[in-house]
Amino acid sequence: MNTQTEIHFINRSGWLRAAVLGANDGILSTTSLAIGIAAASDSRNPIVLAALAGVVAGALSMAAGEYVSVSSQSDIEISDLEREKKELLEMPEDELAELTEIYIQRGLTAELAKEVALQLTAHNALEAHARDELGINEITQAKPFQAAMASVPA
Repeated sequence: MNTQTEIHFINRSGWLRAAVLGANDGILSTTSLAIGIAAASDSRNPIVLAALAGVVAGALSMAAGEYVSVSSQSDIEISDLEREKKELLEMPEDELAELTEIYIQRGLTAELAKEVALQLTAHNALEAHARDELGINEITQAKPFQAAMASVPA
């Protein structure tokens, strides 16, 4: 039996989305800037300088924008996780019932859903609720710095 972890493309979706957006924006804005300067200039130097300045400004702008955007998402995730921790401490029975209902809606029998909820809660209750109730896991978790770096056009 092969216990090696499978590699899936979804593991790269966060930074790949930012990279595609950054590259697309960089190509379009830099090309538009160079065409505009070329139409108004009779020598090559201003075109090259404007294109270079456009690339640098665009890269910094895209990286900063992506960082701020993904940081906001990360802040929301952290806030939701803190709220979930509090609910797990204050009303564990309600949270167990909530997790059980999630598994029933996914197609498990009530008995099996409760057993799965009990076992996952015993193993790591916050992780189970983060993944199955909030949709937050290692793969989908917001990573602001990674998104910022990926959005800089190469």
